Amino acid sequence: MKNSISFKLSGRYALFTDPITKIGGEKCTYHVPTYEAIKGVLKSIYWKPTIVWHVDKVRVIKPIRTQTKGTKPLVWNDGSKNELAIYTFLRDVEYQVQAHFEWNTHRPELSQDRIDGKHFSIVQRMLQKGGRQDIFLGVRDCQGYVEPCEFGEGPGAFDEIDELSFGLMFHGFDYPDETGGKELHSRFWRATMMKGVLEFPKPEQCEIRRFVREMEAKKFYLDENLLAVESEEASL
Repeated sequence: MKNSISFKLSGRYALFTDPITKIGGEKCTYHVPTYEAIKGVLKSIYWKPTIVWHVDKVRVIKPIRTQTKGTKPLVWNDGSKNELAIYTFLRDVEYQVQAHFEWNTHRPELSQDRIDGKHFSIVQRMLQKGGRQDIFLGVRDCQGYVEPCEFGEGPGAFDEIDELSFGLMFHGFDYPDETGGKELHSRFWRATMMKGVLEFPKPEQCEIRRFVREMEAKKFYLDENLLAVESEEASL
């Protein structure tokens, strides 16, 4: 089954944070993308509940630079007001991403949609168009751009650095529709970049997890929920 893609991801700014810090106040970015942020990019390129995206590795192309700016986020308990906060962003970022999708075996009701070649073909078309939805680098304030590329091509800023550790980092969420459970967990890993490349462990290989809350998987039906999506695909 053809299910692997690689692409260039770039933008003027990026903000990759631990979700625990997104409640409000000051925010400071990780120095490299999180698995969950890249997975969000992949879903913006193309996604259906029939498939699950897996991020294999990310190559950092440009030097890591940060920039601190004042922003005015909305106050959570009063949406009519905003307050000044200081955010630290990554500036002028570029990455190469390699990822693949697999069938979501926790969605047996969508088994008829597991058509070899169909989803890969759509992914290729959406990638050529720059994604099906807007691309964001961690937060909505940071617009991103994608285009096809060959993973590993061209020089990178960290090609000559054997190893660079970033300590304990947020990896991603375990959603019930991808695990078959009824709980939402966050997971963490110890990030190490080798020769400019971050190789992400699979979600099930992350040993550090934190319970977030009870959660039920959303129900999908092939002849109802996906009808509008199929009509859109036919027009592309």
